[in-house]
Amino acid sequence: MSWSKTDSRSHVGSHAPEGADGEAIPGFGFNPPHAPVPGIEITDLAALQGRVADGTLQRVHRADFHSLTLITRGSGEHTCDFVTYPCRPGTLLWVRPGQVQRFTAPGRMNGTHLLFTAAFPETAAASGLADDWSAPNCWQLGTSGDYAATSALLARLRAEYDRAGDPSREILRLLLAALLLHIDRIPRHRAHPDRHAGGEVYARFRAELERSFASTRRAEDYADRLGYTVKTLTRACQAATGQSVKQVIDARVALQARRLLAHTEEPVALVARRLGFSEPTNFGKFFTRHTGTTPGDFRRAEQSTATATPAEGS
Repeated sequence: MSWSKTDSRSHVGSHAPEGADGEAIPGFGFNPPHAPVPGIEITDLAALQGRVADGTLQRVHRADFHSLTLITRGSGEHTCDFVTYPCRPGTLLWVRPGQVQRFTAPGRMNGTHLLFTAAFPETAAASGLADDWSAPNCWQLGTSGDYAATSALLARLRAEYDRAGDPSREILRLLLAALLLHIDRIPRHRAHPDRHAGGEVYARFRAELERSFASTRRAEDYADRLGYTVKTLTRACQAATGQSVKQVIDARVALQARRLLAHTEEPVALVARRLGFSEPTNFGKFFTRHTGTTPGDFRRAEQSTATATPAEGS
């Protein structure tokens, strides 16, 4: 089995906040059956489906590692954090640690499936890309030059990974870095921020936000921890996302709230405590302000949708 289930109370990889507030969502740890080089695996989506044959992939889950999939045959859908992406040959999917996902009929499509832990990339550029939780999850490459380049880089990674006797960890890391840097050059939809626009300030803030969003929503706390002024953080966030630093913080908290309300049965009061709210009423006001609906109504709507359209094979 390529993925190993983690205990619902376990800490999630290198993304500390998920251990505090996302642990109620069923998850997988990184434990490939054959690992000539620790921290990375390259296989086929069909092979993964064969190893996880109990329908788990079609149910909501999260993983504590990265998964990159280039669809080469068939069609289907993949849902990641409330967005469903149609998949066909030329679709590139990148799901990051802690993101909540679900495959729809994965047996109807196949492609190269690359898994790696957050610690595996060593170059600063590759690590920065891997930590970008706000980056796109899906690209429709079609038959473009981007598809050819992505396919070639994945093929080279797989050839090294499958090298008889002694695949090189260093070569795999360099090839992975080249792949991630290539993906970073693929044009983004305007809904996704350009992480480069905010420079090092935004990159450092984004990493600190991922560590701390469950414990503080105050822009001043992030400024103090990083050694910047709130004005400096706001300029970086505006450049990268078009939003203020407080808006970026609140958006991250709201996303986690939606995950927990939709995919767990935990009482709203417990969800509120997980996200650092001292009173459920304050959480309710926050959630309504950012989503336009109450926590209870949002949960009921998500549960109704899940009941009306169950995952195939679940």
